[in-house]
Amino acid sequence: MTSHFFLLGSQLTQERLSWIEEGLKFFFVKLNPENLLHSSKPKDAIFSFFLTGDALYSLQNPQTLPVWEIILSMPSVKIICDCNELELRGISIERLKMKNPDQVIDRNSLALNGQPSFWKDVIKLARQHEQPVPSTVGYLQMESPYMHQSAHAALLFLAAGVEAHASVDLYAYLDGIHLGHIGQNPSECENIGKGLEEVNERAQKKGLSCQMIACGRCAAARGYSTWDDGQGVVISTCSIKPFKIRNLREIINQFERNHIILAKDSASIQFKKDRQSPSSSPSENGKKSPITILVTRRPYGTEKAFGAISFAVACAYEGIQTRVIFIEDGVYALMGEHKLEKGTHFFNLQEVVDAVAGSENLQFFSFNPSLNRRGITKNRKLNAVLDIGSQELGQLLFYPPNGVSANHQRVIFF
Repeated sequence: MTSHFFLLGSQLTQERLSWIEEGLKFFFVKLNPENLLHSSKPKDAIFSFFLTGDALYSLQNPQTLPVWEIILSMPSVKIICDCNELELRGISIERLKMKNPDQVIDRNSLALNGQPSFWKDVIKLARQHEQPVPSTVGYLQMESPYMHQSAHAALLFLAAGVEAHASVDLYAYLDGIHLGHIGQNPSECENIGKGLEEVNERAQKKGLSCQMIACGRCAAARGYSTWDDGQGVVISTCSIKPFKIRNLREIINQFERNHIILAKDSASIQFKKDRQSPSSSPSENGKKSPITILVTRRPYGTEKAFGAISFAVACAYEGIQTRVIFIEDGVYALMGEHKLEKGTHFFNLQEVVDAVAGSENLQFFSFNPSLNRRGITKNRKLNAVLDIGSQELGQLLFYPPNGVSANHQRVIFF
């Protein structure tokens, strides 16, 4: 059974692959050196990388291909490609396959309709997890439909889950709330709203749970009209029936559960079972799966960085051990001293970080290699944001926070 897996759908830069490579090196050298001693690679992968969308270009890009070759030289690593997306983009992976025929997979399992389904392979792995059957899988969607292919991927993920007799959850955040807008009628694309309604209907016929929860703050900001039924339940007049607009806390409540939750770019990292002594009795909060949020975008121009911190604060407030790592372009949030004109209805991200940095269950980190690559330094006033290098990043990814007994952690790229 695979211990760890990444689902990657965005453009994979050389920088991102390099810090992933360093993380894997830390894992094998510090945590599992015995794997490096075996000449033959085990049949079952310890790390699986599921690549779809624009991430597939990295398998042919001359800047990223050498990094993939290094990653594949490590023991127990596999790449599973979305074969339909490979064909759509005309990407050739023959060079990698010739060198690593058992590690680079470009064929997917067949769905019930007889067509290859990358998402069936993803679901199959996501369900290899300690939870009762029928299991549950969740998906956090942050991008709007039609402008972003990730919305279609979210629909395929949910449909594959129902086909595999799993209950499914969709958590709509930021622009992801547009997936549930009523009256969608695209002329050249699959209707995402209709597709979600069909997924919900199929789940009900199978006796499975299908929840679609949209963040109320994000919905209000985007003009979704709602009314209160008098009993505290908010009902939208402009969303499809399965979509429920709720306080962000209701989404976070689902994150308190033990099931696998993925996103367009995400990972599930398993913890070793034998690390907890038999005499220890973890608290209820300690049983919740921790979450590591990677802030990879610049602080302004989009809502991603602010949305990441808001989501992290909400998780921490509900007792989930939460680590926020500023990495890649996310480190620009820490550069210099940000100033905001008085009376401006906007946010200063550094002030936001400073205001919440002392919160219980919440830690902030800055990835120094990303700062160095850009020739910038962190604002010295941001004392609560701790500096880390590649080794410390590996520790954050593969070691659980103190007091946590959960068997895995979630990693979400913002």
